[in-house]
Amino acid sequence: MADPLSRVFSALADPTRRDIVARLAVADATVNELAAPYDVTVQAVSKHLKVLEDAGLVSRSREAQRRPVHLEAEVFDLMTKWIERYRRQAEERYRRLDDVLRDMPDAGPPAQEGTTS
Repeated sequence: MADPLSRVFSALADPTRRDIVARLAVADATVNELAAPYDVTVQAVSKHLKVLEDAGLVSRSREAQRRPVHLEAEVFDLMTKWIERYRRQAEERYRRLDDVLRDMPDAGPPAQEGTTS
C-alpha cells in the first residue's frame, strides 16, 4: 500500500489510533502519557504509533530524556483535498437534480385510494 492517502485512511481506520490523533491535536505527548487512559500495554500503544508514523501522521522527537510524539497536521491537508473534491462533485449532482425537479411539471397531489373524481 504505497499510496500515501491509503496509508493515512488505513491508519485512521482503528478507533484507538483516531483517539490518539485527537489527543495529539491538543498537545504533544509521550508514549506513556498516550498509553495512560487505555487498558493496553505501552508496547501496544507503541505499535499504534508506529502505524501512525508510517502513515506520516505523527513524528517523534527528543527533548532531553523526554521523547514526545507530535501530530503532523499537514497530512490532513491531503485528506481534506481528496474529500473536498468528492464533496464538490456530489453537491453539483444534487444541484443538477434540484434543477430537474424544479423544471418538472407539477402533477398535483396523488389521488387517495377509495375516492372517485
